[in-house]
Amino acid sequence: MTSAQIVPDTELRGLVAHLPPGLRDFALLARFDRPIGWWLLFWPCAWGVLLAGGAMRWPIVLWLLLGSIAMRGAGCVYNDIVDADLDRQVARTAARPVASGRVSARAAWVWLVALCGVGLVVLLQLSWQAQAVALGSLALVAAYPFMKRITGWPQAWLGLVFTWGAPVGWVEVAGFDRLGGLTLLYAGCWAWCMGYDTIYACQDREDDALVGVGSSALSMGRHVKAGVAALYAMAVACWGGAVWLVRPDPVALLALLPVAAHLAWQALTLRPDDGDSALARFRSNRFAGLLMAAACLVVGAAAQL
Repeated sequence: MTSAQIVPDTELRGLVAHLPPGLRDFALLARFDRPIGWWLLFWPCAWGVLLAGGAMRWPIVLWLLLGSIAMRGAGCVYNDIVDADLDRQVARTAARPVASGRVSARAAWVWLVALCGVGLVVLLQLSWQAQAVALGSLALVAAYPFMKRITGWPQAWLGLVFTWGAPVGWVEVAGFDRLGGLTLLYAGCWAWCMGYDTIYACQDREDDALVGVGSSALSMGRHVKAGVAALYAMAVACWGGAVWLVRPDPVALLALLPVAAHLAWQALTLRPDDGDSALARFRSNRFAGLLMAAACLVVGAAAQL
């Protein structure tokens, strides 16, 4: 495995690293070497299930985990097909399989269809209401790769796309009941996603400026730390509102203290000009997601008593 075959923020250390080069390129194309992406896609799914009262619905949680892995991979393949011309101009992404020419666009489309096939299997495990909600994300997903070309705030669109699992999980458990709680949960997820992806975008600010694509890290300029802090504060406030609507008890809000403290640590210790600092805090959102899942489990289960 040479450095030219991987992007700098890979976690390529295990099984993927030992695949034959041809198969490895397809694994890299789906970002199987970077599990943080599917964790971030999965956590809102779990939050929706658990906060809606699905503490015993572990089979559906596991199906949603599989769907998150497959559909995050499909999204990455689609993004790389669309962005191949831009990726070649950015140091961190120039070695990606499609941008570098190691995987043809035609082969990438075949791989995309295969991953979507796995997603379809997962979709068929859901109720028709949850299926309808899940399919509603397709237009958002298709439009996302073009946002950086037309707006300085593509992370705002990503927040809509990457947290769509929250309404899918909620509707699977509760149908279309208690939509006020779902709305606040989803709004908080949107702010959380925009915050962590702004942190991630700090790594590419110079390259993005040279290529001429937008990002919230560029748009915020010298105020990235304040912007991330405000987004995380919005996330916690919205989640607090969702918790209150599920279980109107001040004690229930205490369940959010661990995730609130973790997000505060991220915002306060972030050094936007230090790529390693940004990457470490971005990746730490896997743990933030676990803390929020624990809060949703406790509150959702208590509300059923």
